[in-house]
Formats: sequence, C-alpha cells, structure tokens
Amino acid sequence: MEKNINKVAKNTFLYIVLIIMVIISLFPIFFCLSASFRTQEDLFSNMFPFSTRSLIPTEFTFENYLIIFRDYNFIKPILNTLLVTGISIFFGCLINSVAAFAFCCFEFKGKKIIYPLVLISFMVPFEAIAIPLYNITDKLHMVDTYSGMIVPAIADGLVTFLFIQFFRDISPSLIEAARVDGAKWSVIFIKIIMPITTSVFITAGLMIFMNQWNSYLWPLLVARSKEIRTIQIALSQFSGERTIKWTYIYAGSMISAIIPITLFLPLQKYFVEGITSGSVKG
Repeated sequence: MEKNINKVAKNTFLYIVLIIMVIISLFPIFFCLSASFRTQEDLFSNMFPFSTRSLIPTEFTFENYLIIFRDYNFIKPILNTLLVTGISIFFGCLINSVAAFAFCCFEFKGKKIIYPLVLISFMVPFEAIAIPLYNITDKLHMVDTYSGMIVPAIADGLVTFLFIQFFRDISPSLIEAARVDGAKWSVIFIKIIMPITTSVFITAGLMIFMNQWNSYLWPLLVARSKEIRTIQIALSQFSGERTIKWTYIYAGSMISAIIPITLFLPLQKYFVEGITSGSVKG
C-alpha cells in the first residue's frame, strides 16, 4: 500500500513538472501569437502591470498581417527563402551524401587527413569564417546573388558526418553483390543506397532547411538588395532608428515559425530515426 502511494506521488510530481515545463516552453509562442493580433497601442497599454490582459487582445485584428504583405511585400522574402532552402537541400543532400559514400566505400590518398577536417569543420563557429568566406564570395562575383547564399551552405561537415554514420551500417556484402552483377557505382548509389536510406536523407534535408531558414548573419552580409533578401533579414525592416513596430515583428515571426513547424511535424518520425540510427557508432 505504501509503495503504491509513493508511486502515485512520484508520478503526480513528475506530471506537474512536465506540465510546468510545457507551459514555460509554449508561453513565448502564445505571447507572440497573441501580440500579432493586437494593435501597437493595445499591446503597450496593457503590458504593465503584467496581467491576463497582457496576454489576451482587447482589440483583435488581422491588420498586422495585411500590412506586412500589402505595404512591405513580405511574400517576396518568403519566396526567396523557400528558393534558397529548396536548392540548398537538393544539392546539399546530393553532394554530402556522395562525399559520405566515397568515405565509406573507397580508399583514397589523404582520406585519413580529410576525414578529421570534415569533423573539425562543423565545430568551427560560422562567425569565425564569415569575413574570409565573404572575401572569397566577393572575388567570385557572387555577392548580392542567390548563388552567394546557396553555394557556401551546400558543403556541410555535420550533414556529411550524418551520412557517413548511416552508410557504415549498410552491409558491405550488399554492395559487393551489386558489383559482382556488374552494377556501376552510380547505379549502386541511386538504386540501392538511396532507397534504403530515406530517413537520413529526410533528416539531412531538415537540418539544411533549418540552417538556411534561420540564417541571419550570412544573408545580411551577402544580400544587399531587397529583391533577394530572406525572411530573417526582412523582419529587421520593421525596426527603425526611432520606432520599432513590434506587432509587425510578431506577425512576421509567426509566419516565419509556422512554415518550419508545418514541415517538421509530419517528418519528425524520420528525423528522429535518422538522428538515432548512427548514434551507436558516433
């Protein structure tokens, strides 16, 4: 009887802690959503002292969303970001997976040196290489172009490492049998490796998508003209020298958050599977 009481008390405490953590985690999203449907005056007039009126709009309006699309052409940075992320995902998955396939299936000169460099590459903060990378991009005349935002993001050491860990679990006999049957390496990769590694491709695609979608520093350096700016840079246009249009920022932020969420939720099973598949050998 005493054990059952202790078990119930333990479970109750655990649920309370989890509920509190969920509330803390969701509060910023709820506040951002609520503020996006308020006027600037309503937002600040009810902010202090903090109460339930600070969270619930007294004047519910869609005007913020209408204004950012009508007056600020917010659809353009969304399309730019989708274009940049879409191309980055395609070429990023292709090039990093081929590189990982080469590391796992071939022996070549300098392999023992290049592989540690791949591991080191994703440990270096991007801020440390941003200026040298910008100089190279400028010399290649890719500043203020879509390619300037896409090409530097294609080769990703972390994505390559993810593919390597997954490909190592594939039985060598499967590849050897295909080679005995006369299959070319390209055929083996496309028709044998890719179909059985769907989850890791989805995981890699989601990783590249999140990196590009949330990227701020690099697009800020490269995208000079408004025509090619991405969504994170477009959010900064609501902040002026004298005024900050917070309700517009909240509305734009909600749009910026909804798109990745709607993409991630139906694919989260594959993402978890892809992340955990190579964890034993990591």
